[in-house]
Amino acid sequence: MKKTAIILGATGLTGGDLLKKLIEDNRYSNIKLFSRSKIEGLPAKVSQYIGDLLDLEQFKSQFTANEVYCCIGTTKAKTPNKDTYKQIDYGIPVAAAKLSKVNNINTFLVVSALGANANSTVFYNKTKGEMERDVLKQNIKNTFIFRPSLIGGHRKEHRTLEKIGLAVFKVVQPLFIGGLKKYKITASEDIAQAMINVANSTSVADVIINSSAIKKISKNT
Repeated sequence: MKKTAIILGATGLTGGDLLKKLIEDNRYSNIKLFSRSKIEGLPAKVSQYIGDLLDLEQFKSQFTANEVYCCIGTTKAKTPNKDTYKQIDYGIPVAAAKLSKVNNINTFLVVSALGANANSTVFYNKTKGEMERDVLKQNIKNTFIFRPSLIGGHRKEHRTLEKIGLAVFKVVQPLFIGGLKKYKITASEDIAQAMINVANSTSVADVIINSSAIKKISKNT
C-alpha cells in the first residue's frame, strides 16, 4: 500500500530537497504540505494547506499521514526576536509531534542541530535541545532526530555571511578527522535522503542521528 507523508518546512532548503525526492518516490501517493505560502507548479500527488504554522491545531482534521517530516527552522538573521525564534524552532515541531500522537501517526522525523542540549547556556542549542526533549515526550513509536552540522546546499534567499562561512568551512574540512568528522558540512540532499531511508527502514535503532551518520545513511539506497 502506498503511503502519505506530511512535510513541514517544504519552502526551506532541506524541506525543498525532501519534497523533490518524495515526489519522485513511487512509495508515496500523497504528500501534504503545511506552510505559510503556496508552492506553484507541483504535481497532483501534492496537497497544500496554507495557514499560520504557529497555530497547527487549525489543521487537525487534515493532519493525517503515515509519516511526518519536520524540517522547520529559522535563523537569528531572519528572526532576531528570541521569543518568535523559539515559537518557530521549538513550538512548531513540538505542536506537530503532539498532533501526530493524537492522530495516531507512528513515524515522526525532525531536523534538529549538532550541539542541541536542553541544559546549554547557548540559546540556539538550548532551544533545539528543549525541542528534542519535548518531541520525545510524545512517545511516538518511530521518532528520529537528525542533528546535522552546518547545512550546505543552494538556497533561494541571499545569505552573504552564511555563504562566506560555508566557503571557509569547505577549505578547512580536510582537517576534520576522527572525532571532528561530525563537524563537516552536511548537504541538505543527504539529510533529505537519510530521512526517507530511515522512515522506510526497520533496522535503524538510533533515535538521535548525528551528521556523520546522516551521510552514511543517505547512501543506503
